Amino acid sequence: MMEQVRRKLLNSADRCVDEALEGLVRANGGLTILRGHRVVLRSDLERIKGKVALLSGGGSGHEPAHAGFIGVGMLSAAVAGAVFASPPPGSVLATILSLWKGGASGVLLIVKNYTGDRLNFGIALEQARAQGVPVEMVVVADDCAFAEPSKAGRRGLCGTIFIHKLAGALAERGFTLDEIVTRVNKAIKNIGTLGVSLSPCSVPGCLPTFQLPPGEMELGLGIHGEPGIKRSKVVSADEVVKIIIEHMTDSSNKSHLPLKSGKMTRTGLSRDGGEGLRCTLYFSIGDQVVLCVNNLGALSCLEIAVLSRAAILCLEECGVVVARVMSGSFMTSLEMAGMSLSLMTVDEEVLRLFDAETSAPAWPNLSTVSLSGRSLFLEPAEKPDTPAEIDPEGSLSSVLRLVLESVCKTLLEHQEDLNALDRAAGDGDCGSTHALAAHAMQEWLQMQRISGNLGQFLGDLALLLQERMGGSSGALYCLFLSAAAPHLRQSCDGAAWAKALLAGIEAMKRYGGAKPGDRTMLDALCPAVDELMKLSSAAPGGYITILQAAVEKADFGAETTCRLTAKAGRASYIASQHLTEPDPGAVAVAAILKAVLNTLKHE
Repeated sequence: MMEQVRRKLLNSADRCVDEALEGLVRANGGLTILRGHRVVLRSDLERIKGKVALLSGGGSGHEPAHAGFIGVGMLSAAVAGAVFASPPPGSVLATILSLWKGGASGVLLIVKNYTGDRLNFGIALEQARAQGVPVEMVVVADDCAFAEPSKAGRRGLCGTIFIHKLAGALAERGFTLDEIVTRVNKAIKNIGTLGVSLSPCSVPGCLPTFQLPPGEMELGLGIHGEPGIKRSKVVSADEVVKIIIEHMTDSSNKSHLPLKSGKMTRTGLSRDGGEGLRCTLYFSIGDQVVLCVNNLGALSCLEIAVLSRAAILCLEECGVVVARVMSGSFMTSLEMAGMSLSLMTVDEEVLRLFDAETSAPAWPNLSTVSLSGRSLFLEPAEKPDTPAEIDPEGSLSSVLRLVLESVCKTLLEHQEDLNALDRAAGDGDCGSTHALAAHAMQEWLQMQRISGNLGQFLGDLALLLQERMGGSSGALYCLFLSAAAPHLRQSCDGAAWAKALLAGIEAMKRYGGAKPGDRTMLDALCPAVDELMKLSSAAPGGYITILQAAVEKADFGAETTCRLTAKAGRASYIASQHLTEPDPGAVAVAAILKAVLNTLKHE
């Protein structure tokens, strides 16, 4: 048992429910615990005086359900059982009496359709009525899995959260207990839920609730790991969503959700008033729904977002209007890797109840506009036109082309050496990243005319590396070139070059956070630029000599990095004794400068 506990970040399997409830209450000032019970209540019970109080609950392990949905406009209290176990009737009764004595005009129990929950909440209801408390119970049975439901009926799943919200809004508006029961029972008939899982879950201290081989998924299982209706190979997110929605709405399935589809047409592309392209969606009268994409516990936020997209698109293709979307964790099954989709058909009145404000900590901050048919994209601002005075070709174009060709050749020749150096200090892709840049530049040289204006040339090169090189190296080169470019638009003499190079170095330091001595490419580049500052006062005939000295400084700086302690980049996370080779970024910079020198010597 202890071995199983250690697989979860818990203190004790026996105390985990109590500690979880205490953690929730300690983190939320609007909640309190009923002493002696696993019950969470609103801390402002005086605000429910004269209104209907709402009580829900069930086994633990489904967090944030149910206590996370306590607050103004939702539940008044929630009672928790042990993990995946119905709460005891004594705790349910104690909560009903606390709400009644707090001034509630009546108490509504919202129960998921499981035998244990119905029995224990039912016992408490009868005992409360015997004490004169006006109390009613509604049972949520939204499971769409079984084509032929058993005598126990459809299970209560994540659609229960919809009822918490609607009943809470009605209670907050002052509706009577009977009025709320009538409206809620009508809404329950318009809710359906179906889920899929890629893995089992395990109750703290126990083995997994079931076994599911790797690469398989189970459709229609319950939130406690009860068997589903079908096992199959895992398919794509789009296919999973299509399978779920088709099963949920299949009229031959006796537990299906009746969903009236409309027709949706897309107009052709047209220009809107702002001269941007748009594609308009038109719907005939089909059902309007609220969609809940519920993480059963262990899916990543990335996966849930992909599934949300798939579900919205699938529904829209059926002509169903998606009015609102909840996406996240609402009713989980511990660490189960899976998801469920819940749909509730709504009219404008139900939608107003759904949109009503609530202080419940687990309720999401949702948009209150219809999501179907709206434009998703904003067209980016157009790039400014190239100044007219910058000639696409110039006297320097041929020289710049030769320099770039030499740099590309050098980087490709050094690819494997740079990767080898990087394997000791990073992820082993420094050479490959520089090779990406080389291939991008070669392609650019074949397809584009090279500007003879140095400022324009460096700016174009910066954008190319930004888009095609990737990695931190690509960003740093882009920063250097972008900052240097403006200083060379009007002049390319030695003084302009000195200002440009200094601006480039300062931009790399400012945004990259490194400085010379940190074992980065700056340890080669900074000494070289320091030497190149002499260009500002040198005669043109001395430029090559200065560049020669700068290359030597870069070579020496790169070589000395093998004796430096890494203070920036991925290498900073590696112990110094393991870094015995030069920094690959510094070596790459030295090689680039040497390629530039060799080309200019011949020119």
